[in-house]
Amino acid sequence: MGRKYILYNSLAGNGKCMYDVQALADTYPDAILKKMTEIASYAEFMGSLAEDDEVILCGGDGTLNIFVNDINDMDVKNTIYYYASGSGNDFAKDIGHNSHDTPDYQINQYIQHLPEVTINGKKWLFINNVGFGIDGYCCEEGDRQRTKNEKTHKNKPVNYTAIAIKGLLYAFKPRNAVVKVDGVRHEYKNAWLVPTMNGRYYGGGMMAAPGQDRLNPEHTVSVMVFRGKGKLGTLMIFPSIFKGEHVKYEKYVDIFNAKEVEVEFDRPTPLQIDGETILGVTSYKVKAWSLDQK
Repeated sequence: MGRKYILYNSLAGNGKCMYDVQALADTYPDAILKKMTEIASYAEFMGSLAEDDEVILCGGDGTLNIFVNDINDMDVKNTIYYYASGSGNDFAKDIGHNSHDTPDYQINQYIQHLPEVTINGKKWLFINNVGFGIDGYCCEEGDRQRTKNEKTHKNKPVNYTAIAIKGLLYAFKPRNAVVKVDGVRHEYKNAWLVPTMNGRYYGGGMMAAPGQDRLNPEHTVSVMVFRGKGKLGTLMIFPSIFKGEHVKYEKYVDIFNAKEVEVEFDRPTPLQIDGETILGVTSYKVKAWSLDQK
């Protein structure tokens, strides 16, 4: 019988992760606890394990993103479990996992064959999505508020819904976009959101692509375009995205399934990958996993 390791991100969930770590430690008293920021390379760590060792990742979507990018190209033999302890937990919601009901949920099948995004020549794998538009602005503003709270020692959660409303009303200006879906070009004016989705959810519960299946046998992704000229009409429709009902507004929303996606905006715009912000981006390219990557 191998060893069990609990790898945790102490900052996940605005710090609430540590309560979950304690619960896991109580459930698995013989487990070895390791703070993820103290592991220099997850690839080297995984390579040092015996095949019957098991790993529980305790953190959020950003934690998963860092982990899968570091172990990219590894043939991992170990069983990997996940305990969702982030603030958004879109991955857990998408796969129907409640950590408090099932603390040891195996995720090996979900962290292989992931899509890849290229931005300014640099490549990343992503678990949930690449978000471009007002969602990137929300992450940028959320990061700014979180930094301010840390400097003033305030334990105040960031309200992304309020940020989004502020953005829709006046702070964010929609972009003109060119979206290439498997080489087919589509042009849009007044684009607010153009995310590419590996799962259904992002942004802490927005069901941007209700028909997307992260385990679909074709390994396709979904790109969703949300556009609209009038702020009031856009603001009225925007909340429907939390239930995936925005898709019925065909005048405002297009969704495409694709193996390759290219998105270009006419102005630099914040972008986010699984909640991690990249500033001043004008374009991104996504390539879904294919058999020739074996």
